[in-house]
Amino acid sequence: MVYQPAAGARDLLPLDVEKKRWIEDRLQQVFDRWGYHRIITSTLERMDTLMAGEAIQRQMVIQLQNGEDDELGLRPELTASIARTVVTRMANATYPQRLYYNANVFRRTWESRHNRQQEFYQAGVELLGAGGLLANAEVLLLVADCLAALGLRGWHLILGEAGITRSLLSAFPANLQDQVRSAIAHLDRITIDTLPLSDKLRDRARIIMDLRGSGADVLQKVSSLDLDQEQREAVNNLKSLVELLESEKQFPLILDLSLIQTIDYYTGIVFEVVNDTESQARVLGRGGRYDQLLGLYHPQGENIPGIGFGLNIEDLYQVLLCTQQLPQVTPASNWLVVPETANANAAAFAYAQKLRDSTHLVRVEIDLGGRDADAIRQYARDRSIAQIAWIKADSSPKIEPLR
Repeated sequence: MVYQPAAGARDLLPLDVEKKRWIEDRLQQVFDRWGYHRIITSTLERMDTLMAGEAIQRQMVIQLQNGEDDELGLRPELTASIARTVVTRMANATYPQRLYYNANVFRRTWESRHNRQQEFYQAGVELLGAGGLLANAEVLLLVADCLAALGLRGWHLILGEAGITRSLLSAFPANLQDQVRSAIAHLDRITIDTLPLSDKLRDRARIIMDLRGSGADVLQKVSSLDLDQEQREAVNNLKSLVELLESEKQFPLILDLSLIQTIDYYTGIVFEVVNDTESQARVLGRGGRYDQLLGLYHPQGENIPGIGFGLNIEDLYQVLLCTQQLPQVTPASNWLVVPETANANAAAFAYAQKLRDSTHLVRVEIDLGGRDADAIRQYARDRSIAQIAWIKADSSPKIEPLR
């Protein structure tokens, strides 16, 4: 019998891990520089936590059962888990809270029924307890800084506003709003043309579907619609954000008010980071504002504003592969320490530890015996080890460079 990973799972070999860590380490450095602190939440959550406010579609969750008949699920994303943790474990925290994560998530999709991947890796942030222009701008500029740290080019950010789009949909009959929303989300003009809508509402749906392009053009189009005072205020807030972002050099922005995320807890800006250097665009990450999610977990129902994003490590990995920036080989050891006799074993371990105690990372291996000198040298060359330290019985080392 040949043992294989479970369907939808996979193993990462040492070189794969080095490449993954290369990405994660650079993202972590950016998060640290922006004042964010790492949080680690449970991989396993109660289903009522994951489903609160219909934030997650049940069919996406890989469910488990414990001995007490509780419904449990593997987290398909991190925001709900972090929201639960903050309001239940950090009740006395001062705001804003800047948190970041680097974790695996599990999602069941239509493709995963055919043994496609179900475990994914994400890195991202949650900025909690702050709303308004500056908080929105911080998170979007942080996205750009992350991609710059990875040396990633040929990307753009698609920016929508869930609150505006949702309010624009309120003009449609209640029994048709879900269909109109789905048609707009999938750019499905045929459905819009066939739904039982008045000419005025059909034109409105087409306009919403076409609210995509440069910030100035889209804002002009949406301002031409019949908006109430609250909608105009939201549009003005979006305009201020777009102007702030566009004042930054090389911030590739597409405004898209037809952008509707599948997750329903977003209340304000929503965005996707898209790589456009390939023939087919690849979504590298998503995020948005959710000002009512934390209230679902709060004992007193207190709403705490939040905004965040998650970057998909696998998608970043695929895009960066062709840039030759990722490690091409696993790191070689710097030293191989060889006790020449059994009496030199203790001295060999002591010498190896002395090398490891350097202020810089030094990789040191101990030869475990059973080979002659020529085989030891060949092993070291095969592994690209730089130097051999032959340890004599009197504890003295003889250094042999191999490069």
